[in-house]
Amino acid sequence: MISYMKSKGRLSAVLHALLHMAHRGGPMTSEELAACLRTHAVVVRRTMAGLREAGFVVSERGHGGGWVLARDLASVTLLDVQMAVGDAGGAADGDGPHADGCVIEQSVQRALAGSLREAEALLMKRLGEVTLADLSADFNRAMAAHAARHPSPEGHHAA
Repeated sequence: MISYMKSKGRLSAVLHALLHMAHRGGPMTSEELAACLRTHAVVVRRTMAGLREAGFVVSERGHGGGWVLARDLASVTLLDVQMAVGDAGGAADGDGPHADGCVIEQSVQRALAGSLREAEALLMKRLGEVTLADLSADFNRAMAAHAARHPSPEGHHAA
């Protein structure tokens, strides 16, 4: 599970960026995305390159340019995104950091390997069932609920 735990943050950040792009409705620069993700624009460009190669985003050059989604949200699963950012799993490969020389670690890895493979297969299945459209719909529901709990001052005067 160690490799998944390290990559979980990257998958989350990429999904975060893609949803910002979807809700912006227009191009977003690497700098704008970096501000949303609290990272550097170089990191965004490097990450977006993998998404561009997978056909999920395109970049538009020039004034008013930036990154835009190239596919419909309903056609992209979380598993698609995970694969595009270079994280094809491998958390349950049974080759832990000390497995090559330590007999105890080898025993532990053998005992855990099957369970970890099953857990990873279940995770991959679930990621393949959730689309970016599902995430977007959840975001829209959360924003509507937030707006209902915290109406804007303009809303009080609009009646």
